[in-house]
Amino acid sequence: MKKPKHTWLTTALLTITALLAPPTHAFATDEPLRYVALGDSYAAAPLVRPLDPSNVGCLRSLANYPHVTAQLLGADLTDVTCSGATADDFTGSKLGTPPQFEALTADTDLVTVTIGANDAELFRLPRACVNTLPPPFGTSCAATSILWGTDRYARAIDAWAPTFDDTLRTVRAEAPHAKIVVVGYGTYLRPGGCFPSQPYWSQDADYIQARIGRLNGVLSGAAARHGAHYVDTAAISAGHDACAPAADRHIQSALSLADGAPLHPTSAGSAAFARAIASVVADD
Repeated sequence: MKKPKHTWLTTALLTITALLAPPTHAFATDEPLRYVALGDSYAAAPLVRPLDPSNVGCLRSLANYPHVTAQLLGADLTDVTCSGATADDFTGSKLGTPPQFEALTADTDLVTVTIGANDAELFRLPRACVNTLPPPFGTSCAATSILWGTDRYARAIDAWAPTFDDTLRTVRAEAPHAKIVVVGYGTYLRPGGCFPSQPYWSQDADYIQARIGRLNGVLSGAAARHGAHYVDTAAISAGHDACAPAADRHIQSALSLADGAPLHPTSAGSAAFARAIASVVADD
C-alpha cells in the first residue's frame, strides 16, 4: 500500500493547524504569569518589612513568600493574604477587604494557598503553652489539651479537614487553568524545644509541633486528592526554627518582633519558601 504524498496544500494546512492549536500548558506563554496568593498570616508575614500599604490591617509584607515568588517568576501578583484569616474569609469579607476568592479568574495561571491554623485555633496554642518557670512550677498544655481522652486540637484539625477539600474545589472551579500550590506550615520548635530560650517545656514544644504536623498532613493529603502541588515548609525550616540564632531563623522567636511576628516567618524564611514554590512551578 502506497503512502499518500503530502502536497504543498496539505503541508500548509498542517502548519496552520499547529499554529492555531492552544498551548498544552497554561504557562506556555510569553506573558507574565497571573498569580494569586490566598492565605493567612503565615503567607502574609506580618512585621517583615516593608509593610504593604494597600491594606495595613492585614499586616501584609512586601517581602512575604508571595511577593518573593512573584519576583523569581516574573509574575503579576495579586496578593490577598491577610493576617488572622480563616477559610471563611475566602468567601466573606475581612477588615474591609473583599472575599479572597474574588481575586481568582479564569485567566489565573498560579494560585498559592496557606490556610487552616486559625480555623483549628493553632495560632492560639503557643500562647496557652507558655511557661517561664521550669517544671513543676506551671502547667503543661500537652496535658490540659487532652480531656477525657480527647485531644481538642487534633479534633479541631480533623473536623476542619473537609473544609479544605471544599476550598480546593472552589479554587479549581474559579481558576480552572491554574497551577495550585498548597504551602504548609513550618517547623516552629525543634524536637524537645529549647527551654528556657523559648518558653515551652519539652513535652509542650513537641505537642505544638505535632499538631502543626497533623494540620500539614491534612493540607498535603487534600493537595494530592485535588491535583495540587504541596510545598513542605516544615522540612525547609527544620534547623531554622525559633530556637535557632536570630540570623538563621526561618520562623521568628516567640520573644522577638525584630523581623517577623512571633512564631511567624522571617524575611529569610519567606525567601526560602518562595524559592521552593518557584522551583515547583518552573519544574512542572
